[in-house]
Amino acid sequence: MNSGRTATPWQGRDDQDDPLRTQRWHQHVVFPHANTSQNPAQSYGLIGFCCDTGVKRNGGRIGAAEGPTALRQQLGNLAWHSGDMQLVDFGDLTGSNEALEKSQTQLANQVALALPKVSRLLVVGGGHETAVGSFRGLHKVLGADAKIGIINLDAHFDLRCPGAAGPSSGTPFFQIQALIGAENFRYCCLGVAREANTDALFRRADEWSVRYRTDRQMTVAHLAQVKAELEAFAKPLDALYLSIDLDVLPHYQAPGVSAPAVRGVCLEVVETVIDQVRECAKQCRFGLPLVELTELNPSYDPQGVTARTAAVLASRMLKGV
Repeated sequence: MNSGRTATPWQGRDDQDDPLRTQRWHQHVVFPHANTSQNPAQSYGLIGFCCDTGVKRNGGRIGAAEGPTALRQQLGNLAWHSGDMQLVDFGDLTGSNEALEKSQTQLANQVALALPKVSRLLVVGGGHETAVGSFRGLHKVLGADAKIGIINLDAHFDLRCPGAAGPSSGTPFFQIQALIGAENFRYCCLGVAREANTDALFRRADEWSVRYRTDRQMTVAHLAQVKAELEAFAKPLDALYLSIDLDVLPHYQAPGVSAPAVRGVCLEVVETVIDQVRECAKQCRFGLPLVELTELNPSYDPQGVTARTAAVLASRMLKGV
């Protein structure tokens, strides 16, 4: 696994008519080794996890290892509306096909190092195996006694038991439950496609007291109910961790994923849920320190629709700290 500054520079428009009011994301990016003061209260963070191993083991379409680069390319040119904040780019970690578990450990270590330096950290996968490293890093920083709630916007539960090939993009939340124990597993999955999850997975979700809503229960008409459920979920917790697998979106909004959704949850609803999660996190002692985007696969989206959508979601996940 290699780490360090991304090879693709941040780029975007440089409007000259009013420089103070025409800022874009690429103009607010700094790197850890730069001679720039980094006040955690005024800094967002970003880590890329360039890994296809979990998707490959899960029988999906590989290409998500290019996700972090594609995200940066689109995010860099978005208009900046966060004042004096800055984005600290901690670079990419490259997963090993032969040693996924080692790669996840290295991601966990990097997340643990980065979290104290920023007000909110965005991890960009890679497949959803990314979540294991992300959560372990957060768990390490907050401590074993912290009550962490996982909110996952996803067409899949990702609660499969690891098979003979080992952990995959379909097993991260099974692994997290095994790590922290059933009594500490607080998991809410929104957007589950009944057609893409077996009865065994629904049974496991019920047995483990997972809160979930199917994609049919995630329309604009359901938003008031979703907000109430999120508020109830967050009330007893110390921190929230928001993970978005882009395959939760409809196939026309996110064609560049491992498994495009037939139905999906519309972008308007996903954005509103992000806002609701950010609001709910205000009642938690540690807030919303960690957010995540996974399954961005530009290989299957030559027009870049998925990466542009991911950039909009990344901007919304990071703002409002």
